[in-house]
Amino acid sequence: MGGLPKILLFGKNGQVGWELQRALAPLGPVVALDRHGSEGLCGDLADLDGIATTIRAVAPSVIVNAAAYTEVDQAQAEPELARRINCDAVAVLAREAQALGAWLVSYSTDYVFDGSGQQPWREEDVPHPLSVYGQTKRDGELAIQAVGGQHLIFRTSWVYGARGRNFAKTILRLAAERDALQVVADQFGAPTGADLLADVTAHALRLVRLRPELVGLYHLAAAGETSWHGYARHVVEAARAAGRPLRLAEAAIVPIPATAYPLPAPRPANSRLDTSRLRAAFGVHLPPWQEGVDRLLGELFEERL
Repeated sequence: MGGLPKILLFGKNGQVGWELQRALAPLGPVVALDRHGSEGLCGDLADLDGIATTIRAVAPSVIVNAAAYTEVDQAQAEPELARRINCDAVAVLAREAQALGAWLVSYSTDYVFDGSGQQPWREEDVPHPLSVYGQTKRDGELAIQAVGGQHLIFRTSWVYGARGRNFAKTILRLAAERDALQVVADQFGAPTGADLLADVTAHALRLVRLRPELVGLYHLAAAGETSWHGYARHVVEAARAAGRPLRLAEAAIVPIPATAYPLPAPRPANSRLDTSRLRAAFGVHLPPWQEGVDRLLGELFEERL
């Protein structure tokens, strides 16, 4: 790619897409779309012809797809729509990127695994999704790999952002409203900030311009691990230390098994991801999950002053 690359971003208003608008801006001009589109351009991944036409019109050097069908439980009832957005649309992006000689960046999920065992999942481990969402995201990975071309697929876990809904905001609200909370304690992963995903993406795109052999699939998540229960305790302890008004009693976050909180789509118990391949290939440091969560909480506490 000569000169500054033109970047086409899908999903600009999601948690990751919002941060990508910031992180990608220094790399080159960014055409950022949400599902409503802009100036005759289509950003709705359910419109396969529309997104193909948009890519040809923009003719980007890089396509970054931060859009997806992410309603995990609703996907069980809407498998066709989930597949269209998470797999069929991604296949279109891959084909159009290859035709242009463009790089494609797409994001996947720990839900491609069945959550067995306790060891962090490696890229070469065999996926076995438990849900429609997980299966459609896996099929999206396979669609990109089948087309080939210049691509980066980043699998991540437990994504949160300052924009929109997230687990920490929910826990803060409930801790101010309730005397006790029950939180799942037998599912493990690493809360990963949308800002970290965006910054690593931008760094990787700079590097692949010089080292195109880095094409492929990588695990990208914050360092360390916790359970949802441990995550909730961290949030509440930080809020208490910051002097936030809480109704929740000191030791009233009760650990429960996932079976006590049944959902339409099963969640993997082990969402740990081994990030050693990414760190070695791109020379990045992935900070402990607590650092990103603490930064988020600091922003939230400032907003309430």
